[in-house]
Amino acid sequence: MSSVFRFDMPGVIPLLTVAACLAAYSRARVAVMAVKRREDWYGGLRQGVVADTALHTDPERFPWIWAVPALLICIGTTVLGVLRYPSLPDRIPVHFTGSGSADRFAARSIGTAFFPVFAQAALTVLLLALTWLSFRARADLDPARPADSARRHRRFSVRTAISLLLLAGFANLSLLAGAWGMWHADQRVSPALILLPILAGLVVVIGIAVRTGQGGSRLRLPVQDGAVTEESTGIVRRDDDQYWRLLGSVYVNRADPALLVQKRFGIGWTVNFGNPRGVVLLLGLILTPVLIVPLLLH
Repeated sequence: MSSVFRFDMPGVIPLLTVAACLAAYSRARVAVMAVKRREDWYGGLRQGVVADTALHTDPERFPWIWAVPALLICIGTTVLGVLRYPSLPDRIPVHFTGSGSADRFAARSIGTAFFPVFAQAALTVLLLALTWLSFRARADLDPARPADSARRHRRFSVRTAISLLLLAGFANLSLLAGAWGMWHADQRVSPALILLPILAGLVVVIGIAVRTGQGGSRLRLPVQDGAVTEESTGIVRRDDDQYWRLLGSVYVNRADPALLVQKRFGIGWTVNFGNPRGVVLLLGLILTPVLIVPLLLH
């Protein structure tokens, strides 16, 4: 019994930590919202939203060039697989232990041997699609300083898109390392070698996100020629508490046509669950790998 207890503890501790953090956050959020209502924080203030039509008529160019590393790694893995496939044994490893030793095998087939390649292609397409959608998502501009906010949004969208495209490249490197282990069963591939690229990609994404801030709030923008400091319009963001559910993490607004909206806390975007297209998008992201993986391994 003691051995089972020790085995389960590593998984229980993180769950308890997350539960404690959520409980503390929920308590703090309820307290803040109660004070907000009691003290009427928005009383006498002008609420509003603002849009910059230039973001649509003269948008930033999508940084396609940063998708090249992910595509080249995917192509390179495909070439290696094609060259290696004829010499593969009848049964190839498809699962490895923590020490890098194969513990599960499957009959050689296009689906099993090239599964890492298919995973690379699917992941690259998925991240490209999500990045493009978020790049074209509605800008959440500050009505107090709309011009400055629009400039920040432009840099925010480009930097975030670059970080996600780089993440695709790092993830493809991890899949390439996994494929090498499958195609060279006589060579032990360290799990650290497989995990290191994806971890490095996550560090890059988090680093860029922290330095940029949501909507570019942490960026230092250069003063443009002839520009003057923008004065506040006296308008504040609208109070939209009613549209944020589940501890303020889920946005539900049927009157909002936006598919993706910027997160209320954290950095990035979330789906508008009040928009049926947003629900379909989320279901597609969840169901696609669930349906494709069994077909490839069949």
